[in-house]
Amino acid sequence: MSGCRERFFCDEMLARLGRWLRAAGYDVVIAVPGAEDRQLLQQARAEQRHFLTRDRKLLECHNAAGRVTLLTANQLAGQFAELSEHFAINWLCRPFSRCLECNSELQMASAEAMPRLPPGVRCEDATMFYCPRCDQLYWDGSHVKRMRRMLEHLSRGEWDANVEQDILQMNSEQSE
Repeated sequence: MSGCRERFFCDEMLARLGRWLRAAGYDVVIAVPGAEDRQLLQQARAEQRHFLTRDRKLLECHNAAGRVTLLTANQLAGQFAELSEHFAINWLCRPFSRCLECNSELQMASAEAMPRLPPGVRCEDATMFYCPRCDQLYWDGSHVKRMRRMLEHLSRGEWDANVEQDILQMNSEQSE
């Protein structure tokens, strides 16, 4: 398996795609809502990131050539397919090694973090990780297992309409 060498910058229209790239282990900045296109493009260029967008106007910006990748799909499944056509994405690169919220690399959590887990999750053999930046705690629960299955589907090039349905189901289960 190749490393997650590519670095990305997703505009706010592709935030969900950006979180899935983070779940796969890629270093992905997701644009702050309302930021100006030129400012975002400058940041992507300064940080040597591929800028992913659905905004055709960004292609008109000075210095956009070679930096901006336009994705046209509205649905996430189509965005997975388009992105994989442009880049050799390894969806199993380093799964769950980055914080899905802030993009920092996760670190192993100590046993002292155990009381912070929900009561139904606490067990002696739970492997926990935490984000040193936003202090989010992560563990290998049922949601992560479903997401891992999704990454496995993506790694096999399976991004049809069923993938979108599975993602919607995961989102609804997580909010329950």
